[in-house]
Amino acid sequence: MSVYTVVAQHELEHFLTHYELGKLIDYQGISAGIENTNYFVTTGQARLVLTLFEQHSADEMGYFLDLMAYLAEHQVPSAHPLADRNGHYLRELNGKPAALVQRLSGAGLEQPNQAQCQAIGQALAHMHLAGQGFPGQRDNDRGPRWWHQTRNLLLERLDETDRQLLDEELHYQDSFRLADLPRGVIHADLFRDNALFESDRLTGIIDFYYACNDVLLYDLAVTANDWCSHDNGSLDEEKLLGLLRHYHQTRPLSEAEGEAWIVMLRAAALRFWLSRLRDQLFPREGELTHIKDPTVFRNILQQRKQQQARIQALWQQATAD
Repeated sequence: MSVYTVVAQHELEHFLTHYELGKLIDYQGISAGIENTNYFVTTGQARLVLTLFEQHSADEMGYFLDLMAYLAEHQVPSAHPLADRNGHYLRELNGKPAALVQRLSGAGLEQPNQAQCQAIGQALAHMHLAGQGFPGQRDNDRGPRWWHQTRNLLLERLDETDRQLLDEELHYQDSFRLADLPRGVIHADLFRDNALFESDRLTGIIDFYYACNDVLLYDLAVTANDWCSHDNGSLDEEKLLGLLRHYHQTRPLSEAEGEAWIVMLRAAALRFWLSRLRDQLFPREGELTHIKDPTVFRNILQQRKQQQARIQALWQQATAD
């Protein structure tokens, strides 16, 4: 979450007249995250998050907002979008598609503990099962085609070590075709700052604006890489076992998924290394912006390559029951 489009008080007050929310009391920009403009908004009747979508057109937004409503209505802890007086989730503000969603209680995590890793594993599996009934369809726009396009954009700005690592990993990923793995709705960005907790209780999953239809195992890999890594990129084995076991208890993982696990962990690391490199090397202007360190995911990618045998053994241990 960031602020690229500044919203004046009178502009927000006019925007809120289209809702049954009472008068504006306070609002402030949110600097965490990188893609959209976000504000915390407090009115006489509600605590909300306002998002102005910087990367997506109004036509694209129906998938995300309908999915958020669907999941919230199917007992996935997530923020339900608010409809305006005409029943629409999406409006326009300062020339950008804009929406209000519930502001959930709780806070994101910096260092999740074992119980929190278990909770997010169970919740992610529940979300994957609930999402099977969602009728919308959207391709993953940060998949292999995007990886190659971004590689071409960045290549001249990378040093030789990074160029070699990137090209070797793209060649590795291109050698796999994983069409038979279970697919469905995925969050695709379930990092620690996109899950809210009160102590060890998960209160909400937020920021569904990368959600799409793709391999469920990839979503699990994205989450594991962020929640279960030490500072040097190596795996925290106990946290990983807790996450995998509680996921597996809710949606049993298959043998085919086990065989593809290391591929997905490396794919997830590659995707976020590339996006952070792009944001670092081609930054966007904004009033409040937050660019995350790409070396975190370069280190994770290197560690996953080095630890493949151990990673497979941990999978077997977690899914043995």
